Amino acid sequence: MKLSAGCCVALIFTAAGFSQVLQVDRAADPCVDFYQYACGTWLAKNSVPADQPRWGSFDELHERNRAILRDLLDKAAVAAPGRSALDQKIGDFYAACMDEQTINRLGLEPLKPALDRIAAITAKQQPLRDEIVRLHRMGINAFFTFDSGADFKNSGINIAQASQGGLSLPDRDYYLKSDEKSVTLRQQLLAHIQKIFQLAGESGEQAATDAKAVLAVETDLAKASLDQVSLRDPQKTYHKMTEHELYSMAPFMDWPKYFAGMGAPTIESLNVEWPGFFRGVESAIVQHSLDDLKTYLRWQLLHDRAALLGPPFVYEDFAFFGKILTGSKELKPRWKRCVQRTDGDLGEALGREYVEATFGEEGRRRTLRMVEEIEKALRKDVGQLSWMTPATKKEALVKLDAVANKIGYPETWRDYSALRIERNDAMGNDMRATEFEVQRHMGKIGQPVDKKEWGMTPPTVNAYYNPVENNINFPAGILQPPFYDNKLDDAVNYGAIGAVVGHELTHGFDDQGRQFDAKGNLRDWWTPEDAKEFEKRADCFVKEYEAFRPLPDIHLNGKLTLGENAADNGGLRLAFMAMMDSMAGNSVAKIDGFTAQQRFFLGWGRIWCESAREEITRVLVQTNPHSPGRARVNGVVSNMPEFQQAFACKVGQPMVREPACRVW
Repeated sequence: MKLSAGCCVALIFTAAGFSQVLQVDRAADPCVDFYQYACGTWLAKNSVPADQPRWGSFDELHERNRAILRDLLDKAAVAAPGRSALDQKIGDFYAACMDEQTINRLGLEPLKPALDRIAAITAKQQPLRDEIVRLHRMGINAFFTFDSGADFKNSGINIAQASQGGLSLPDRDYYLKSDEKSVTLRQQLLAHIQKIFQLAGESGEQAATDAKAVLAVETDLAKASLDQVSLRDPQKTYHKMTEHELYSMAPFMDWPKYFAGMGAPTIESLNVEWPGFFRGVESAIVQHSLDDLKTYLRWQLLHDRAALLGPPFVYEDFAFFGKILTGSKELKPRWKRCVQRTDGDLGEALGREYVEATFGEEGRRRTLRMVEEIEKALRKDVGQLSWMTPATKKEALVKLDAVANKIGYPETWRDYSALRIERNDAMGNDMRATEFEVQRHMGKIGQPVDKKEWGMTPPTVNAYYNPVENNINFPAGILQPPFYDNKLDDAVNYGAIGAVVGHELTHGFDDQGRQFDAKGNLRDWWTPEDAKEFEKRADCFVKEYEAFRPLPDIHLNGKLTLGENAADNGGLRLAFMAMMDSMAGNSVAKIDGFTAQQRFFLGWGRIWCESAREEITRVLVQTNPHSPGRARVNGVVSNMPEFQQAFACKVGQPMVREPACRVW
């Protein structure tokens, strides 16, 4: 992809001006606070909508995509003769979700069979185990989660995976921290659980008692859980063992019967993410009374399905998990919730129609060209690294050459023909769709990994790198403005979608990704001296981002965000290298007074403009490996001499970090 000379693009901005299109804050100093310079005007114009906990470039695009999906679903929901099988599935699913009158009339009836089964449990042994299986088949991860995935050390084969789960709050630390905010939040959770039980027919006194029982069980599970930083370490989350070894460690579940009940094939071995957690589950089941365990299961069911019940449950669910936990002021309109649920349950059926309506083949080709240019830049970068020995460089290039690129949408669409969708059964549709997906994953166990399968639906505004498959994935949903905009010149697009491409590619070589080889196997391919050099450079990022304070009383967790911060820094550098290579020999004009290099960095800043409520900021700092927008923008540019040269920044100014952090 070659940078345009700028003549024709510049004409686009003669009326509005480039700085107005990208909403540059001319009053700010880019060398003091580049985030304010790139986003200040946007921030002044964009408050957080009442139905959102935060608002940024991702959210703007997500809203546009959601409107497109709504239009597709409104049309598919018309029960006209000759509807395609695909339209019947997504249209009737959406119509049932939108049918609030029928949902209200049914009340708790759709959950009555499951609630009755829980109430009828008379012993901790098989009856309790059988109900845990039923809930897991419904996608309700009571006590723990069970799934399938690639074997870290034999990545071509899927194995069973047992992982920690069973909590209502986003992270174990919510149950364990003793600060005032954490204590208050647990009290608010207790009140919420009590209200849900009362809505389900319990007296206030009984509901209060049951809420305490739920919190006690979940607190025991939290105590046995790994922390967020440890969960990022594949060495700490890979414990391959036989069925017998798991049974010996945690015999309560009678694992052979559990696996059979889940519809899994014969299991010779599985990955137990954190063995200590399953010892904790065993202890919790033994120590808590049968009544308390039944109460916990009842809560897990009601909590998981509250959003598909009538308004009292929906609004109470939002009152805690929306208002209190994330700070949202208003419940999203029903159509937004139903679009989201359709995408969640029938993602590739809906995504297929989304792609046909929005994503042309030219978009895929254009993105692939940029990916190839940035891969070329990484090859060049590895060759120039002074701290890496030739032996490790050779392995790194072997891995880079093996990276597969997936752009836009799957080559083969998922077949939903076996899934029954009814126009007047919102809860049943969701249950059947969830069990359909659970059984699809059970069927993978022992089978070869399908590297053509996608982990995100096509309308998703995101991208990802898969370390066990060594591929980068860019759904059609993100390949639109402001990440890619054909009305803006290539410099801006390199700084936006090019940086996202570089980010995902760098993930193959961050603190997590570097532990996997070209085939996706967990294998140490680094010399000891190179590994030490990497850790030393990575520690620079840990310390840098620990200093960012999104709120006065909290700072970022540098170890939790290390992988994403390293990918941001490496990704933007690679995108800049690719842009400069494409400019070689060309004369690129200024646009609205900005050089191509300045436009590149403004493209980077623009995609991270965001506003967030205090509540969601606290959640994200504790649980999210991504840094907030201001830290992402300023943290990266302050490490780049290329930025400092582009804006003539001087040593001692905030956007000139000394010493600068760099791995790639």
